[in-house]
Amino acid sequence: MSKLLVIAEKTSVGKEIGRVLKCNSKNTAYVEGNSWLVTWAFGHLVTLGDPEIYNNKYKSWNLEDLPILPQKLKTTVIAKTGKQYKLIKSLIDRNDVSGIVIATDAGREGELVARWIIEKTGSKKNIKRLWISSITDKAISEGFKNLKPGQEYENLFYAATARAEADWLVGINGSRALTTKHNAQLSLGRVQTPTLSLIMEREEEIQRFVPKEFYGLKVIIKDVEFNFRFKNGNTNTFNKKEIEELKNYIAGKKVKVNSVVKKNKKDYPDKLYDLTTLQRDAYNRFGYSPKKTLSIMQDLYETHKALTYPRTDSRYLSEDIVGTIKDRLSAIRINSYRKNAFKIMNGKIKTSKHFVDSSKVSDHHAIIPTEEAIMENSLSFDERNIYDMVVQRFLEVLMEPLEYEETKVIVSIDENMFDSSFKNTISLGFKELWGKEKETLKIPDFKLNQSYEVENINESRGKTSPPGYFNEATLLEAMENPSKYLSENQGSFKKILKETGGLGTVATRADIIEKLYQSKLMEKTAKGIKVTSKGKQLLSLAPEDLKSPLLTAKWEENLQLMEKGKLKKEIFIQDMRNYTIDIVNEIKESNKKYKHDNLSGKKCPNCGNSMMTVDNKHGKSLICIDRECGYRERISKVTNARCPECHKKLELRGSKDSQIFVCSCGFKESMESFQKRRKEREKQGNKKDYLNYLKDQEKKNKTENDLNNPFAAALAGLKIDKH
Repeated sequence: MSKLLVIAEKTSVGKEIGRVLKCNSKNTAYVEGNSWLVTWAFGHLVTLGDPEIYNNKYKSWNLEDLPILPQKLKTTVIAKTGKQYKLIKSLIDRNDVSGIVIATDAGREGELVARWIIEKTGSKKNIKRLWISSITDKAISEGFKNLKPGQEYENLFYAATARAEADWLVGINGSRALTTKHNAQLSLGRVQTPTLSLIMEREEEIQRFVPKEFYGLKVIIKDVEFNFRFKNGNTNTFNKKEIEELKNYIAGKKVKVNSVVKKNKKDYPDKLYDLTTLQRDAYNRFGYSPKKTLSIMQDLYETHKALTYPRTDSRYLSEDIVGTIKDRLSAIRINSYRKNAFKIMNGKIKTSKHFVDSSKVSDHHAIIPTEEAIMENSLSFDERNIYDMVVQRFLEVLMEPLEYEETKVIVSIDENMFDSSFKNTISLGFKELWGKEKETLKIPDFKLNQSYEVENINESRGKTSPPGYFNEATLLEAMENPSKYLSENQGSFKKILKETGGLGTVATRADIIEKLYQSKLMEKTAKGIKVTSKGKQLLSLAPEDLKSPLLTAKWEENLQLMEKGKLKKEIFIQDMRNYTIDIVNEIKESNKKYKHDNLSGKKCPNCGNSMMTVDNKHGKSLICIDRECGYRERISKVTNARCPECHKKLELRGSKDSQIFVCSCGFKESMESFQKRRKEREKQGNKKDYLNYLKDQEKKNKTENDLNNPFAAALAGLKIDKH
């Protein structure tokens, strides 16, 4: 009997699919049933190979060898997951496997994960596609009833491959060119470099900023504050003299009520969450990094099956999801929201273009709860926080808007207008979820055309503020919408950036931010994110257009055309090859210099060049500035030994003859003293010895209790007939 092989992206998802498909025969790397085999990748098992697979000379980095432009880029199996690849290949090659179902994440990158594996095996077997937005039993079952032909997603695969190959060509060549030209570890990327440039531009804007003092005027009438309103609508001016003259002019005069206007108004909730807005709000509310939020979301999606697919850039639902809303409401078991969920479910569910619009959903709809019921105590503290955010937003869009009455009063002194406004809540609507109460203000009775005494006149003043430094929330926002950083004459690309989602994708932005931290190109400070000295130098050396979000806008526009079958991959890649030649030549011909800011003053014993101090996860090292030399020696190493005073990990410093242990609390100890102290501790016994002692005592006590048990003694000689 023939079977279909299902390839999932992760173990947890693969096992869930296998359970739903009743694959009861289990192996460590796959599960099997009567009609199905289900296995999984660990993310990418296959990737584009390093330059040395084309020529051994590329193992050494030389400026003269660039650009590296293979006629066809080759893939290679990732060594550490090679065993799983071989297993999947053996399953694909089985005679009883008639076809393959791609069940990796439903998006560009997920398509690449599976297709590269299949392509590497050389299989020509028929391909089908599972395309679902959540991994509940219901979604999986319905997805397998409606498998799509693999051919429908070939253009998505071409676009994914084109993106990967373009990043390889530009990234490998640009980074090698800069590194070898300036003898420093420098990396370029079409997303990370313009992102770094955005941060640098913000810093420069702050540094250039000169604060200006501004002034306003307020009058107090019947204990109510009215703001002076200029003819242009502003309440402030930079002209102090203008305010002083006005103050003198109105002194001692009465105001006349020009209008009292009352209007009923509504406030609507924000749109549903996509990944970027969720990451942004999670940072502002809980201080979670974008990477942490995505990780929590993955657990809520894969392990708990509580939320839908996280890597989405849409804040809308498609029409086909509307019919599932009641089931999703029924699944909400969190106490603080349960009452509201059932109230909505038992009434008439109202939808609107505010959150239901199929035209604004591409691969995946907004993040919402699934139909899977979940209990509060099954979630960790962090998971509960993120789940709460999504559930609350989902309920908000289904509830009535906040309704209030706004009263606006305009008074005048001759031609000078002052205004004030008041809000009184009529109905809280969705803000019931916030635990808010109705706000009711007692508004003085201002009568039309009536004159009133001015009780007080107050000048107000302030200073303009510079824009803030980026934090991880505002940086995500800038990456999502970098168009405002482009000049007005680049209007067409502003539109493209807005349509294509800016720098990177919802799935990659968190990793880009982490990479910029890890490569020491930017750092967190008390004020916000700042570019490091190394980052500033990188930007001064990088080709100009690689620093602009325009490049990624052009790429994304072409990749989307490719997904729609309107552009051939070969044309795009040829453009990328030409672009790579241009940036390598620009770097080669540049006269700019890189200055190492981490020189130690020590000379390399091999070649006599300067040595650099470099931090790594294990401590600090000295590395020769000449990459070809490659000499390095360790300065310090973070050990597992603990400080006897504060119990932090000790750092080992110095050469073999004079090694000392140092702690950040100030504790220091020689190697000789440390070893002596350790021997003394071993004589006394360590924690493991103590636990073993407790086990022995427990066993001994149990034996003694059994021996002293009168029932045990009485039964000891009793023979029981087993028949």
